[in-house]
Amino acid sequence: MIPGFWLDGASWAPATRDLEAAGHRTLAMTLPGKESPIASRHGIGLRDHIDAVVDVLDSIDAPAVLVGHSGGAAIIQGAADARPESVAKLIYVDAVPLPDGGVVNDELPVVGCSIPLPGWEVFDDADLTDLTDPLRQEFRRMAIPEPALVATDPQSVRNAARFGIPAAVIACEFSAAQIQGWIESGEAFTSELARIEKLSIHELPTGHWPQLTRPAELGQLLADVVGNRG
Repeated sequence: MIPGFWLDGASWAPATRDLEAAGHRTLAMTLPGKESPIASRHGIGLRDHIDAVVDVLDSIDAPAVLVGHSGGAAIIQGAADARPESVAKLIYVDAVPLPDGGVVNDELPVVGCSIPLPGWEVFDDADLTDLTDPLRQEFRRMAIPEPALVATDPQSVRNAARFGIPAAVIACEFSAAQIQGWIESGEAFTSELARIEKLSIHELPTGHWPQLTRPAELGQLLADVVGNRG
């Protein structure tokens, strides 16, 4: 389970409880440079985060389901490109995989080699749906600056075997019909989704951080999707 920007592995706790109750083993990763607010982020880029996931895949003896939230989508996509035989399923939480050469977000404000959690005015209203003032305070308390290069390094995916891995999108800010419409109309940012041989889209209407705003529902939906019941 790969967190999005500004979050560590502990942010997945509500979802891991449901998955483990369903009999799954989980590993919620804290990625390099995100071990603490004062960790060094110098020189850490997207490939370093992908390689950290690949190292875990190489250490286990069965294919794994990879779950990526937000910017974590590019990371699980890159890991699947590197080790398609080691990935049983990909789950993108309020995110889609990047086209080759795409970047996660090169518009976020950078401070040195880091991207601290910016002010709420940077985000769209849809991002902030259900993120109440107490949840915003909790998010800011737990937030860890993101290594800047993770946001701006271009994605490199060249292995067509990744399209044979079953994938699911958990759509929070947009409906399944909207996403399907973008795929059918040839929108560039959905070009990777369009080539996935077995894709399902599941709705969880809320803002961009469902692990904070609707944790119980996210955990149950993940358990359903991982267990092939949804």
